[in-house]
Amino acid sequence: MRGAPQRILMTVDAVGGVWRYSVDLAAALSEAGVSTVLALLGPAPSDAQRAEVAALPRVTLVETGEPLDWLTDDAVSVQHAAATLAMLATAHRADLIHVNQPALAATLAGDLPMIVVAHGCIATWWNAARPGTPLDPKFEWHRALAAQGLRRATRVVAPSESYAHAVARTYGLRDLPVAIHNGRTPTPVAPVRPRHIAFTAGRLWDEVKRTPLLDAAAARLAAPLYAAGATRAPHGASVPVEHLHLLGERSPAGMAAMFATQPVFVSAASFEPFGLAVLEAAQAGCALVLSDIDTFRELWNGAALFVAGDDPAAWADAIAHLLADDPTRVALGAAAAERGAHFTLAATATAMLSLYADAGADQRAAA
Repeated sequence: MRGAPQRILMTVDAVGGVWRYSVDLAAALSEAGVSTVLALLGPAPSDAQRAEVAALPRVTLVETGEPLDWLTDDAVSVQHAAATLAMLATAHRADLIHVNQPALAATLAGDLPMIVVAHGCIATWWNAARPGTPLDPKFEWHRALAAQGLRRATRVVAPSESYAHAVARTYGLRDLPVAIHNGRTPTPVAPVRPRHIAFTAGRLWDEVKRTPLLDAAAARLAAPLYAAGATRAPHGASVPVEHLHLLGERSPAGMAAMFATQPVFVSAASFEPFGLAVLEAAQAGCALVLSDIDTFRELWNGAALFVAGDDPAAWADAIAHLLADDPTRVALGAAAAERGAHFTLAATATAMLSLYADAGADQRAAA
């Protein structure tokens, strides 16, 4: 694409969905001839994650040793990480910086175009996890940095319209972030016999995933409700589980194999800027049972069964209904697959390349 950068420095972490988003996007950008340096912050990646990136042409992983903004206690550590990123951008002759953590952009020095993608932050998370409760003062430093980073960005992106509005509302932004939906290319797997089971996946320890609610619902189900993901957070938080069938963290191939059995996929999240696991399930033709939140309505209205509130009985009834009603489950899975086919990695990469080119043009015009 004319005017698009040839070398990008992109931040990444190995903890959650940002890894999947960044690595997939870097792979798609590589096909367009763009080289990407993935600057990793936070906990070290697994050997499998390192091998995944090593197999990609024009993609380099640099483990910075710097902390993730939401796993540190003060602004100084984030500012130090930003200084490290600025040095990496210079060393790798980057044309543009793509930051996946808004707080990092607050003090990131240099004159390169800077794209800030808001995948989630403490302040918007807090609003969903504890509605009506003011942000804990110990996190005000993070809110201030994130606000500064969003305002310094050449362009701000959110993965859904609903989250774009949440970010603008939370930080008082004059301009609404550009909504560019995430995309995925399904992992090919051999057809298998469908199973009458339910499945959920994600950071199970995260309060907004409402794992205790699903655990209580699982106790009411005759069929098993499997759960993939970590129950303990990098900072030590954990969630007790009694009735979910825990699978631990699964590789992309392992997730694809699970989705190939076409379980009823469940997400009770009270906060979700997009939801990559939901997309993966949809693309595999799984029937979806989702919490009735703005993001899921935006993306999956008409292609999912929605459950409001936090009554375990209501969630168990919705899941059991689909497990017992084959025609409805199959029809809902087909609707999810049709909708999911629109959220392609190619579409995401094309939109981001266009945004990169516009950001570069703006920067040149302002020089």
